[in-house]
Amino acid sequence: MSTLDPRLTPARPDLAAAHLKGQVEAERFVEPVDRQAIAASVAIRRTPDPQGAVDDQLLAGDVFALLEEKDGWGWGYSRADGFVGWVELLALSEAVEAVDHRVTALRTYAFSEADLKSEPNLLLSLNCTFRAGRREGRFVEAVGLGWVFTGHCGPLDERADDFVAVAESFLGAPYLWGGKESLGLDCSGLVQMALLATGQAVPRDSDQQEARLGAIWTDVTADPERRRGDVVFWPGHVGIMTDSEHLLHANGHWMEVTLEPFERAEARIREGHAPVRHIFRPA
Repeated sequence: MSTLDPRLTPARPDLAAAHLKGQVEAERFVEPVDRQAIAASVAIRRTPDPQGAVDDQLLAGDVFALLEEKDGWGWGYSRADGFVGWVELLALSEAVEAVDHRVTALRTYAFSEADLKSEPNLLLSLNCTFRAGRREGRFVEAVGLGWVFTGHCGPLDERADDFVAVAESFLGAPYLWGGKESLGLDCSGLVQMALLATGQAVPRDSDQQEARLGAIWTDVTADPERRRGDVVFWPGHVGIMTDSEHLLHANGHWMEVTLEPFERAEARIREGHAPVRHIFRPA
């Protein structure tokens, strides 16, 4: 158990996922039952409590592997990025739709009818997914969610070209620990969502992203020249260079996604926390 990341290991002394049998000790091993997020976002919490600390979110369409139900809460893990925790079951559907579309705009409404004057059901963020149903005029049915403007969504294989441009679209979004939606997200959530929009799946937390990108991208930490697309890692923090001089990052200092001179941000983070650990450039 000590070699397994507890954030990604659905195991407790009394219960564990069946695929961990032989790797961990637990009283029971169970096969998960998949449920699907039908809310715009669903917090994954450390405890079955509305005030419990949030580590991650499911976005609409994400699948949650349910291992235990307790008083309206479910314990399990996200199929999207593996994070373990508790979610409110009312935000999940027992029916799991095979998604084939995703939201490509920063955010868009899922309306109750194929009419822009109808009542919105949900405000969906970038990378929410759904199964497309009927089409009426300029709207497509997001099965189980509502009607979405066709200009704000596309097939799963329709990807953005520039992850930095995607990240820039979040400028001004409020900082939210554990968030990864347009209404609030943290530093690693910003990087994860920007890369996902271009078809690149990376882990949830900054240290996990650092390990993943370090294995597939070019290490330019020692290079004095920075470029657009360089991803900068500090212990517990990550940001994206938009050019040779500016850093885009969701941060608790300004409590939002900000664009600021790299030298100023680097000095503040170094003095208050730690120096830059790695800078990776897309290969």
